[in-house]
Amino acid sequence: MTTETVTEQAQAPTTTGELPAIEPSDRPPRRHFRLTVKLLIFLAVAYYFIVPLAPDFRSAFEDLGRVNPWLLVIGLGLEMLALYCYAPLMQAALGDPGAHLSVGRLFRIQMSTRSLSSIVPGGSAASSALGYRLMTLSGVTGPDAGFALATVGLGSAVVLNLILWIALLVSIPIRGVNPLYGTVAMIGVIVMLVCAALVFGLMDGSGRAERVVRWIARRFHVNDDRAAAVLERIAERLEQLLSDKQMLAKVAFWASLNWLLDAAALWVFLRAFNISMEFDALVIAFGIANLLAAIPVTPGGLGYVDTGYIGMLVGFGAAAGGAALGVAAYRFAQFFFPILLGGLMYLTLRVGPWSIDRRDRLVRLRDLAEEESRRGETKIDFQLRFPTRDDTGELIRRPPSPPPELHAFRIFGRRKKRDAA
Repeated sequence: MTTETVTEQAQAPTTTGELPAIEPSDRPPRRHFRLTVKLLIFLAVAYYFIVPLAPDFRSAFEDLGRVNPWLLVIGLGLEMLALYCYAPLMQAALGDPGAHLSVGRLFRIQMSTRSLSSIVPGGSAASSALGYRLMTLSGVTGPDAGFALATVGLGSAVVLNLILWIALLVSIPIRGVNPLYGTVAMIGVIVMLVCAALVFGLMDGSGRAERVVRWIARRFHVNDDRAAAVLERIAERLEQLLSDKQMLAKVAFWASLNWLLDAAALWVFLRAFNISMEFDALVIAFGIANLLAAIPVTPGGLGYVDTGYIGMLVGFGAAAGGAALGVAAYRFAQFFFPILLGGLMYLTLRVGPWSIDRRDRLVRLRDLAEEESRRGETKIDFQLRFPTRDDTGELIRRPPSPPPELHAFRIFGRRKKRDAA
């Protein structure tokens, strides 16, 4: 199968919910290298965070009697609002092609994909594949669904890094240099500067950034062609996002609201266990923990992200026992509860009065998780399915959204046709 064939299949309108094909890589992946890196990360987190805090976990049970239940309810409410922001975020990324989808339908789709991402191995593309299937079965074409999924993922990641970057820059003059904070701040700033330089260097097209990426990839024994292709795809996606100012503003707003509500929920859960945190310290711990969650070790970063939260909060002065309970309550609302809620939401898409018309193509969530786990496709492989350039080599740009008056007229016209039929 040639590259042109893959591109044509990826761009063809898809209404069956099936994904376009992808050409497998000629070079086998270095799974032993990835496993070694994951194991080293896990051991480092365990050594620096779990072992020093283990004796303090015993005193955490004494704090259970002093918990404020109303703050737990408020924290859960804030977390649900944060999760809800994904629906208008996806609607903004879809633009006019997704105008027929209600925010309620998109919320159920997003919660279904979140539930699946929390039960499959880390780094799997299962949730993206499910989101693609649900949107195409809901009447969105394949290219539009792929573009929206990539835009939401990239936009959300960029906003998180900007929030963390601002918190680091604002907090350094206030807090001065503390061993934990100084190290984290310097590493965070350096990593973000390097990543930004590489991405914008690729957008510039001078070729120097690509040579740097290939050199880094070879040093870490990673396929340099694949590394360069992935970073180039990120740069092109970012250029696509920046080219539509209206969509960029909406994506930035809803992504920012999602992260800030999520961080506020963490603050409230900590307050429920009598832990007071300065907001800049909380945002730094929150941002770094969510960046750790992007490392595909376990689903949702389960285990090492939790201990990372506790270790950083303790480093900023929180009591270990209260921090452990606050993080546990937060992770229940942020990780475990959406699994249950998303499973119910997915069920409403399969059966009942609000189900998808072509629901016969939807299997049980558990069967889908097993199927995607066996296939073992990564998130990177999934994103490489959807081209960013057309057959002439030009960057694909979404047409601007129509004015609200025209959009309302189209909706009214659809309703008249449907009533007449």
